[in-house]
Amino acid sequence: MNEPILKLSGLTKIYPGGLKALDGVDLEIRKGEIFALLGPNGAGKTTLIGAVCGLVRPSAGKIGVFGTDLKSDWRSARARIGLVPQEMATDMFETVWHAVSYSRGLFGLAPNKVRIEEILRSLSLWEKRHAQIRELSGGMKRRVLIAKAMAHEPELLFLDEPTAGVDVELRKDMWRQIDAMRARGTTIILTTHYIDEAEEMADRVGIIDKGRILMVDDKASMMTRLGRTEAHIALAQPLAALPAELQRLPVELEDGGHSLRYRGGDGTGKGKGEVAELTKALSALGIDYVGIDVRESSLEDIFVSLVEKRKAA
Repeated sequence: MNEPILKLSGLTKIYPGGLKALDGVDLEIRKGEIFALLGPNGAGKTTLIGAVCGLVRPSAGKIGVFGTDLKSDWRSARARIGLVPQEMATDMFETVWHAVSYSRGLFGLAPNKVRIEEILRSLSLWEKRHAQIRELSGGMKRRVLIAKAMAHEPELLFLDEPTAGVDVELRKDMWRQIDAMRARGTTIILTTHYIDEAEEMADRVGIIDKGRILMVDDKASMMTRLGRTEAHIALAQPLAALPAELQRLPVELEDGGHSLRYRGGDGTGKGKGEVAELTKALSALGIDYVGIDVRESSLEDIFVSLVEKRKAA
């Protein structure tokens, strides 16, 4: 198995006052993947990124990156890492071209006008290259942050809420740009509040809450293992009680007996089979229904369920 591009072992961060932002995090990131880190506000996502990027000093644990300990060679390692932060951290009066070119020089790379033009064109910023950043829309400013992070050609790129506050069309456009970065060999770690973003793009997903990793898995495996089927069946006539023939299935009456709700399955297709079985049983019992709505769990459903279980524990 190839050495992971990033390996966190027991990573812990306790802030003055006792707040434990990271609590013994173990995590491995594979070279060339898009990894989505999901969690509610205050879960530790930004602290984790800050620790790897040298912005936060861990209280304990190890960070291995590119096969070496980050502490032993942090300068050269940091030069191979890109970061798109949540907040705009640049001079609003400088031009787009200067901001992106300057970021490249910060990491000791020689000027490369061809590469800067390529980056700006890929992010639809070329026409705005002479504009001051303060003149740009919020979405364009987010693109400048990505361009700055790409300028020194990082091998590992962190995107901390990269599409926060931008419209759906711009988000989709930025997804395409992120996918193009991965195609060029960049490993991408993405945090996002838009879980459909993770569902659309990520190879693997990690869920973090209260500084602890709750789960890490391939997206498809997670959906298979934790996904569920839910069906709502509107009845033609209300039922006073659930017939005995239906009680072996995970079904219950709702809406004063006017509808049935099925919740079951294991993400492998079992749920759909049981819903079909349920409709056949209704027909055999002479129970008419006027509508049926079936849906499979989304990644968001799984995320919410895991976090709620954590709160209840």
